[in-house]
Amino acid sequence: MLQPLRILFRPKWMVSRSSASYVSRMRHLNKIKEEDEACRAALQSGNIFLYHKLAPLLRWTDSGIYQLPALQTKDVEEILEKLGGDKEMVKESILINCTEQNEAQFSFDVGAIDQAAVEEQCRGTFVDLRKAFFLLRGSEAPLVARGQALLRWHQTNGFCSSTGQPTQRNQSGSQRVCHSSGITYYPKMSPVVIVLVSDGKRCLLGRQSTFPRGMYSALAGFCDIGETMEEALRREIAEEVGLEVESIQYSGSQHWPFPQSSFMVACHATVNPDKTHVSVDKEELEDARWFSLEEVQEALTIKVPPRNNKGEPTVFWVPPSYAIANRLIQEWANQQHLKS
Repeated sequence: MLQPLRILFRPKWMVSRSSASYVSRMRHLNKIKEEDEACRAALQSGNIFLYHKLAPLLRWTDSGIYQLPALQTKDVEEILEKLGGDKEMVKESILINCTEQNEAQFSFDVGAIDQAAVEEQCRGTFVDLRKAFFLLRGSEAPLVARGQALLRWHQTNGFCSSTGQPTQRNQSGSQRVCHSSGITYYPKMSPVVIVLVSDGKRCLLGRQSTFPRGMYSALAGFCDIGETMEEALRREIAEEVGLEVESIQYSGSQHWPFPQSSFMVACHATVNPDKTHVSVDKEELEDARWFSLEEVQEALTIKVPPRNNKGEPTVFWVPPSYAIANRLIQEWANQQHLKS
């Protein structure tokens, strides 16, 4: 029997942030998202994160870390004019969030302007998002992912799927409308289940051929139309590794920008300890196997991708801390410690 889902943790903000300030911020964010004039005003005093062909701008700081620089709108306008662009282009910025001080945050892609010239003006470097995730602090990684996801959605949804006519965005970029058909389009995410399977003493991790050498992760798959999350999870485990899930426990969720925009629903699952034979679907996975607590603990100590040079033994490692797969693995390891 599948056990009911339960929450394994509660986000810190639920206890540490004042309800009044959070409600105020969310209402302010919704106002500038829905009202064009309010959004234009917020853009003038807000912060902008730059991208070049969807690669975010990062800056190396004196303290030896990479930072996601927030530029003032007037500074971006000056850069655009200096490099031969139109400062009015800044109005194409997409709203992504607002700070606790109610300062609006926007993403803006300057892909039409020479990359090196922008980097020189901004004293930064445009970095592929997958690499940027390893360089940024935890709080900045979700922000940069959201910004890229919204920019990509607008770049790929310029026409109505019903009429073929151009769609028009509102000022904040929270929607696009086909005025010919009256259809309103909103940014979408694809639901994905990601699950850490355990037999009580070991956890099951797999890898795809596209993964970096030595990296194993929790198993994941897209939900089919009409499926519940539980049904999708059981099906994916049966398809990919030939195991039947007995119980499920909900852990959390995360937006994930790869390959497009995914909504990751993370769970723990258990299987019968007497039925743990793994039969890998080679069309889905390159490999999947059981790992002991000791192996997992050692992998969790690796904070940056190991070199794994050819000819040398491959080092087993797991996704970094910003990935929800890492949290599932860490939670499992913590639970094993409590048992012992």
